Amino acid sequence: MAFQKFSYMPNIYLDYNASTPIDRAVTAAMRPLIDDAFGNPSSDHWAARPAKRALDNARAEVAALLGAAPDEIVFTSGGSEANNLALVGTYFVLREPGGHIITQVTEHPAILKPLAFLERLGAEVTYLPVDSTGRVDPGAVRRAIRPSTILISVMHANNETGTIQPIEEISQIAKENGVRFHTDAAQSLGKIATKVDTLGVDLLSIAGHKLYAPKGVGALYVRRGMKIEPLIHGAGHEDGRRAGTESALLATALGRACAIAEDWVGAPDIRNLRDRLWDRLQADLGNRVALNGHPDHRLPNTLNVSFVGEIGADILARMPEVAASTGSACHAGQITLSPVLDAMGVAPKIGLGAIRFSLGRSTTMTEIDEVAARLQRVFA
Repeated sequence: MAFQKFSYMPNIYLDYNASTPIDRAVTAAMRPLIDDAFGNPSSDHWAARPAKRALDNARAEVAALLGAAPDEIVFTSGGSEANNLALVGTYFVLREPGGHIITQVTEHPAILKPLAFLERLGAEVTYLPVDSTGRVDPGAVRRAIRPSTILISVMHANNETGTIQPIEEISQIAKENGVRFHTDAAQSLGKIATKVDTLGVDLLSIAGHKLYAPKGVGALYVRRGMKIEPLIHGAGHEDGRRAGTESALLATALGRACAIAEDWVGAPDIRNLRDRLWDRLQADLGNRVALNGHPDHRLPNTLNVSFVGEIGADILARMPEVAASTGSACHAGQITLSPVLDAMGVAPKIGLGAIRFSLGRSTTMTEIDEVAARLQRVFA
C-alpha cells in the first residue's frame, strides 16, 4: 500500500510584538540571582548586599537605554502596571474638579482601561482621532488642551500596525502648556531610539517580555522631581513610588535585556526582512493585499497587511506552523474588526483580513521566504 509523502513544515514565529523569547544572555545574567543573591535588597547585611548591587546595576542598565538617571527608574510587574502607575499616579497627585487627560483612540487597553477607571472617579478624558495611517495630529493635541489639562498620554508606537506617533512634536506642545506627557514605549523600546530627553517625555512605560526579558517585569521612567502617587502602598520601596520587596532577579533580567537592546536599536536587518516579505506579497498577490499603518513612520519589525475579502484567522488556520496575530476578535461566531483598524477608517472587507507579522532578532530570510510561499499556496 502506498503512502502519500508530506514534507516537514518547521514552525515559524512571527509574533514578536505579542511576546519575545528570553535572550540567552538574559538567562545567564539571572542565574547567579537564583543560586546565591537571595537576600532582601532592602536589608543591610551580607546576604542582602549582592541583591542590592544587582538591583542597582539593573536600574543603571535600564536608565542607560533611555538616557535617564538610575533614580528615575521604577521597577514594576510589567507594562500594564507601569501605565497604570503613570496615569492613576498622576491623577491622584494633580487632580482637581474635572481634571482633564488627553489621549488618542488607538492606545493599548492598558491605557484605555485605566482612563475609563479614572473617568468613573471624575476625570475628563479627550480621545483624539487618528488619520488613515494611525497617526494623531499634533495640532489636535494642542487644540484639546484646557486650563484643567493635567496629562497627555500618547503611545510611542502602535502594537498592531507599528505606526510611530509624532512624540517629539506632541511633547513640545505639552511643555509649552505646562502639561505632563507620558508615552507607552512597550513596543518601541529596543527597536527605535527611545532617549527620554530627545522624545521630551516626563513618563515612559516599558514591558520586559517585549524586550527579550521574562514576563512579570517592567519599569516606569519618572522624570526627576516629578511626583506620582503609588498604586501599591507599603514599606516605601522604589523611593516611595511602589511598595513591595523588589525582585533583584527580574530587575537583573530587564537590565541585561536593555543593555543588549542598545546594539539592536535601528539595526537594518529586521527592516530589510520585513520589506522583503511585503515585496513578495505584493508581487504574488497584487491588489489582493493592502498595507495597514504608516508606510514610513512604522516600527522596523512590524508588517500589518490585509488580505482583501478574506478573514485573517482563516488564513492563519491554513498555516498552523506560522505564529502570527490578527487584530480581529470572534464573539458568538461573529468576527469583529480590530478597534485600531476601525479607528483608522479601514473598511471591514479589508480589515477583517488583517494579519500582523512581527519579526524578531532570530528571524531569517529563509523563514520570510517560506511564509511568503505558504501564503501564495493558500491563495493559489
